[in-house]
Amino acid sequence: MFKPNDPAINTAEAWISAPAADTIDARPLRVLTVLYGFAPGGVERIAARLHAAWIRSSVQSRIIVADHRVAPPIPLTDVICAGPTSRSRGIASFVALVLAVRRHVRDDRPDVLFCAGNTYSAVLVVARLLIGRDCPPIVAKISNCLVRRDMTPPVRGLYHIWLRLQGRWIAHFVALAPAMQDEIALYTGVPHDRISVIEDPALGTADLASLATQRDATCRAADGHHFLAVGRLAPQKNFALLLDAFARIARPADRLTLLGDGEQRARLEAQVAALGLGGRVHMPGHVDPLAAWLAQADALILSSDYEGVPAVLIEALAAGLPIVSTRCCVSIDDLLEHGALGQVVPVGDVTALGAAMRAAVALEGAEVVQARRRAARLYTIDHAGGRYLALMRRVAGLRAAPAPAPRTDPQPAVASATL
Repeated sequence: MFKPNDPAINTAEAWISAPAADTIDARPLRVLTVLYGFAPGGVERIAARLHAAWIRSSVQSRIIVADHRVAPPIPLTDVICAGPTSRSRGIASFVALVLAVRRHVRDDRPDVLFCAGNTYSAVLVVARLLIGRDCPPIVAKISNCLVRRDMTPPVRGLYHIWLRLQGRWIAHFVALAPAMQDEIALYTGVPHDRISVIEDPALGTADLASLATQRDATCRAADGHHFLAVGRLAPQKNFALLLDAFARIARPADRLTLLGDGEQRARLEAQVAALGLGGRVHMPGHVDPLAAWLAQADALILSSDYEGVPAVLIEALAAGLPIVSTRCCVSIDDLLEHGALGQVVPVGDVTALGAAMRAAVALEGAEVVQARRRAARLYTIDHAGGRYLALMRRVAGLRAAPAPAPRTDPQPAVASATL
């Protein structure tokens, strides 16, 4: 018999072949998650919510962050700062996180390292190589498309080699939709039994109620269409394409709101001016929560070149909002039930995107119910939190612990001696 930290183990496959779960003591699971920080982003927001849910389930969950200047989206406990850094994402933050993971593994012996999204796989793989055979298994959520047609062929080739290396050192992968399983297996080289499907838990119970209630109670303007787009102002989101499409189809009373911030703000503002869209395109920056904005909009537009399962689309489904999206991931058609809940157009096709925006109409009553039921059935923290824990216990070789009594004490704000 061996355990995940046995010196005899040196590959991810060995962790998968751990002994039967009922042969090992039941005890609280210890999980370590790594984030650059809590700057606005779907991956970080969902990781924070999963962490809070795991704490409520009596899991010994910890989050290590490189930058604590941005408060978490919800009150959290057990957040550790790896050290002060000048930027949330950069070489200094990368090194600080790697060293903090190595230190935490040595001192606290977590059972599982949780990779909350593709961005963090390099941190955990490098930490795994530094720690060696004593490193606990890594469970990695794939939050973005692995094909990456946006890259030049040489860069894409190197990226796909990197994915193969991840397949060697990451014990188990999580796909956010069934359609992602084959893609993960193809590009990482791992068998399907090392890939689980857990739908993206973008919503809590309160979110479902808030999104639906606010949209049902909001009267929208009748003299034009209000298009809404949400995301970082970054090349991946291709808001330049959206602005071009809007300029082609916009009538005088139509307007477009881009919610988010990022390195492309100045370039996009210049494009707005060049297209003569001043006064009809608004860029108020990042806002949270989104419920009020989704309530006011006539359609949500996603113009991305690539995505995993975009959390904002799930929020739009819960609100009952019409959706127009590029085919930015293999799961998009399933997510929108093959056209029943939204329109899908080719990536980078400005003509098709504009035409779909012009054709977007409000969902009928039955369609609204269908969209909200889909969001509530698959994409909640309640649905996903326990499934992640069951997977992690299996990967770590731990027997399921007895169900804890519900916790009723309020969660305090971020508590850490280093914060």
